[in-house]
Amino acid sequence: MLTKDRGICIRAVDYSETSQVVTFFARLSGKVGAIAKGSKRPKSAFDGPIEVLSSGDIVFTDTGKDKLATLTEYQPNSWRGGLRKNLFALDSALFAAELLNRLTHDCDPHLLLFDQFAQFLDDLDGQVTDGPRSGILVRLILFQLALLREVGLRPVLNACANCKRPFSADWREGYFSSAANGMVCRDCEMNFPDRLRLGLAAARCLANVRQMAEARETTLDEIEGVLVRHFTETLGQPPKMARHVQKRSR
Repeated sequence: MLTKDRGICIRAVDYSETSQVVTFFARLSGKVGAIAKGSKRPKSAFDGPIEVLSSGDIVFTDTGKDKLATLTEYQPNSWRGGLRKNLFALDSALFAAELLNRLTHDCDPHLLLFDQFAQFLDDLDGQVTDGPRSGILVRLILFQLALLREVGLRPVLNACANCKRPFSADWREGYFSSAANGMVCRDCEMNFPDRLRLGLAAARCLANVRQMAEARETTLDEIEGVLVRHFTETLGQPPKMARHVQKRSR
């Protein structure tokens, strides 16, 4: 059975001299792994190799969760060439695609998450070559939090995840613990050996994401470092693109 959908390519690897195995995050179908036969041929039905972060209309054979689908048509309508002019934006987009691939399940649709990811890529694609990194960091952090929420893993950020005491300006110190799945207060931090100490500016931004846009770049770097640590603990290993994002951020 043929399925038509809109998809964003989040992974592509060579399968043979002429073909690729690609992973699309599709709006109605969720994550779809497919073989694109002959895609690397210059005159293929796909007009050449399929690029990660490209998006467009896809048609594939629906073979179920356990087998690769066969991609029969792909009409990319967005190559997002602007990302290639800003390496930090490109690394951030590839990092987000990696997390999306690692944290979602095959054939599990997330319509809102698809729209958020598409908007995230469009926003990064529009960044000027030498623009401030803070704007990219804000968008990356907000997408990461949206991803965690959509897959049911968003940490508790507006209160202590252990004692439930709401975050407020009275907090003298803040911590983040993956084991607690969120922020923990000074009274509870001793119960979580994996805790990371948070500056109050970073804690305020996490508790109220509206403040993120006004945060200093150093604060955003601190928040991203906490999220990378959280993703590492969640996945059991560091995401591959994390070091590139953090290196360019520094």
